[in-house]
Amino acid sequence: MKKRFIAALGMMVLVGSIHAQAPSNQYFSKEIPRKANKELQFLAFYINQGVVSNIYAQNDFLKGQVVGRLFGGNTTRTSDSLTSQYFEQRLIPFFIYQPKLFNGKATLRASFEIDWTWGDAAYGVGGNFGSAISADQVNLQTQNIELEFNPAKGWYINLGLQRMFDSPYNAYKTMFDKMTTTGYRLAYFGTDGVGVSVIKKWDFSSIKGGYYKLYENYIQLDDDVTLFELTGEKDVTKTWKIGGSAYYVKDRASGAGGVSILSQGLNSMLASHNGVYRFNFGQVDYKADIIWLGTFFGRNTEHLIDPWMVTGFVMANVGTADTLTNQAVSHKDWSRAVDIMGFSANLRASYRYGQTPSDAITADLLYTSGDSDGLRDGKYSGVITGNQWGAPGAMFISSGAYLLMPHSNVVNRYTPAIMDISNMGYGLTAATLNVSRGIIPYTLNAKVGAAVAFSNVEPFGGGMLMGTEINGNLAYNFGPYMSLELHSAYLMLGDFYDSKQDSYGSAVNGNVDVRPKNPWTAFLVFKWLMF
Repeated sequence: MKKRFIAALGMMVLVGSIHAQAPSNQYFSKEIPRKANKELQFLAFYINQGVVSNIYAQNDFLKGQVVGRLFGGNTTRTSDSLTSQYFEQRLIPFFIYQPKLFNGKATLRASFEIDWTWGDAAYGVGGNFGSAISADQVNLQTQNIELEFNPAKGWYINLGLQRMFDSPYNAYKTMFDKMTTTGYRLAYFGTDGVGVSVIKKWDFSSIKGGYYKLYENYIQLDDDVTLFELTGEKDVTKTWKIGGSAYYVKDRASGAGGVSILSQGLNSMLASHNGVYRFNFGQVDYKADIIWLGTFFGRNTEHLIDPWMVTGFVMANVGTADTLTNQAVSHKDWSRAVDIMGFSANLRASYRYGQTPSDAITADLLYTSGDSDGLRDGKYSGVITGNQWGAPGAMFISSGAYLLMPHSNVVNRYTPAIMDISNMGYGLTAATLNVSRGIIPYTLNAKVGAAVAFSNVEPFGGGMLMGTEINGNLAYNFGPYMSLELHSAYLMLGDFYDSKQDSYGSAVNGNVDVRPKNPWTAFLVFKWLMF
């Protein structure tokens, strides 16, 4: 383990689609000023960090990339006797080509990802490796290759492999901080996807439509996963904005395709890795139709008009999943397996008490509905996000937590205790409080924070308190977009992790009846966004 200004900033470069998965790093997600009259531009983000923690993966094959929920299917564990110590490195180059021939009406963007753990492998092929002695590894991962057309004033058409964010804004012309604190904050969809998106922007409103092919599978069959999006926002006063959205996923893949051997979809093994609910349909085919309907709002979202900033959202996911009951007949017979109805709500408030953005106090509240009886009543009342299909497909990285919920300072290891806001279908009530201070304005910044989370449904043999975290960081800025930062966090696990195995095993503790040790981490990170 992602999307942070100057009015003329031309574009945002954002860290990882998490195919190595660092959810985006804050410095790599700022809009970048472009040099005038230059057709081809090169930008890059470099990050190097040394990490010490008590978290490790038991599976030896997961040395290069460990993505997913702590204590989940990725075999991550904590220890009171073993200490993980390693250095990570990442470079994300970004190429932008804007030919003069089209006078700014057409732009090609391509971003890639090269990362490794120091000393991991050499003379091989594969992502997330390549820094052992002699090196010579083939390691280049594609993030984005997309075209942006600007056919008329206020119109933007993005075509190809692009940012797929649950936001009304253009992901290439908006500061990443704004996209993690407004809209749905990447909690539902925050990754890369191939398709086409169209944005129309007026002075005080905007609307965005999108079509994305999540999985194609066989081109001659109706066995794909497809996402449709419609989102809009309007300024209602000088300080307040309000928006609404509708998303629709048509899933006909029955879990086929997806992430490596894990597959994807409602009943795949990806669920235990990502910390989402796994629908136990067995080996039969299924078809699912899921709709997300939501609204979001914000006050002073740039945090510039006055000291108070408020944002929030409410989202409901509704739908159905049907399973094939008689595969022996040529005409497929489907029966209703489950009705889906879940919702979430978020409220975030920040008060800037000083002269810089770092002089702030921020509180964040999150609630997601849970399901107490699985599918026994034919209903699922929890939340569904893009993490059902991607690894990850959503990343709620802006709460300020490090271990309890995900953060953005990661390269090859992204293992929060709560990776998905559905909390494995149990639901969630969580709160964070962060206090930051510019000790030397714009040069030396400090932050302390706390987070607590409760499950809305008790797991078998366990309680509702998931854990309480304390954390802090100290950051020194050498100059624009270059910093050295020291971070640390400690998570005190609650009685949620006393959960025992039932007939389905123990999803909480990785199918073991042993309460895990409290996780902790500390890391020193150097970042440089170069242009």
